Amino acid sequence: MRTLIFSVFLLSIYPNLISAQKGGKVWSDNISDERIKTVQLYMEGWNLSYPVIRLRSDEKLILGFDLLADQPETYYYTIVHCTKDWTESDIFPNDYLEGLPEDQIDNYKPSFNTRISYYHYRLSIPNERIRIRISGNYIFKVYKFGEPDKPAFTKRFMVTEELVKISASAHRPSMTDYYNTGQQVDVTVSFAAVRVNDPYRDFSTFILQNGKWINSKDNLKPDFIGSNELKFNSISDKNIFPAGNEYRYFDIKSIRYQSEYIRMIDFANNSYQVFLFPSENREFKPYFYWQDFNGKYYIAIQEGRDMDVEADYVYVYFTLPSKYVVDGGKMYVSGALNNWNFNNDNLMAYDRDKAQYQCTMLLKQGWYNFEYIFLKEGEKRADPSVFEGNHYETENEYLILVYYRNPLDRYDRLAGSQLTSSTQLKH
Repeated sequence: MRTLIFSVFLLSIYPNLISAQKGGKVWSDNISDERIKTVQLYMEGWNLSYPVIRLRSDEKLILGFDLLADQPETYYYTIVHCTKDWTESDIFPNDYLEGLPEDQIDNYKPSFNTRISYYHYRLSIPNERIRIRISGNYIFKVYKFGEPDKPAFTKRFMVTEELVKISASAHRPSMTDYYNTGQQVDVTVSFAAVRVNDPYRDFSTFILQNGKWINSKDNLKPDFIGSNELKFNSISDKNIFPAGNEYRYFDIKSIRYQSEYIRMIDFANNSYQVFLFPSENREFKPYFYWQDFNGKYYIAIQEGRDMDVEADYVYVYFTLPSKYVVDGGKMYVSGALNNWNFNNDNLMAYDRDKAQYQCTMLLKQGWYNFEYIFLKEGEKRADPSVFEGNHYETENEYLILVYYRNPLDRYDRLAGSQLTSSTQLKH
């Protein structure tokens, strides 16, 4: 009771916070402050995990980020509940949060022995001051104190219940148009533990390939409804993904040694410059398997112990030879290294004299996966076929999210989640 009264009191003294959270805004992973780098959100103990935890469990999410600056700055955070489509929910913070409506991030420390100075910030959720009451989609909103409407960055995460059981498998599509280039994800959802009046209306299923929202299959409805079961295994293309290719990679955990795919490491303008070997066009090459991180990255340093503050920032130069400019769109370096976004940070420019696309990115030391993506003008989603190719054999992960909302609910509950891999591919 004391916690509830305290929460109501705090909400009364933070009217700007409440007003900033209302209005039906659509949220996404975004960094507004160019000094903020390496924003990571993962389950505690597994740096490459997706930001999904179970409600009322011991699981925690770890949020980490760097501020490129010589002096620390004061950052606060709040958590915003969203619908299944990432539109801000119309419920109040005390409906989905227990404790404070906002809190200061007071765990930070300076970089040590790095050429580029930064402060590393770290936070875990739930914690003693903020806990999650209900399931669903959430946004971490990090901002300077008093400026909740000007977030430095936002990051998505999900809190799931165990209302349903999900089984899934990825296989080679039966449709001839995608037979050699796609992967179909079949899903069965058992809702025997939930009393449902209209399962077709009350459930919505989302499928993400390698955790990417940019090409997710959204609001899927079942092809068949059986006895307390929903089945998604149609012969249409609604649950078929371009298979892509294994991700390209490079290793910059050391700046003393040139690892595979590193052509040269130089030091100029008081920072390290890492030049990758020119990338080959793989669009029409045969498929070749190697183990990757499915587009993610892992911060690491060979000459140090604490990767959070001893890993330096280096400029990485990407080059993609091409005899011509691909018309009708733009080329990007894509991956978790840029939150799967398409913006100026990862945009490639074409050099006509050298006949190549090129891009420079400031990245923290570690292992990185990436791919080259051509985004057509006016489109928000892209097929990796140009320069990368699509092969049904490619190893991909698929995250299945099942949302539930009956007519009496005021929010979308995340009824369950399941992760499957195409390593179990059926030919």
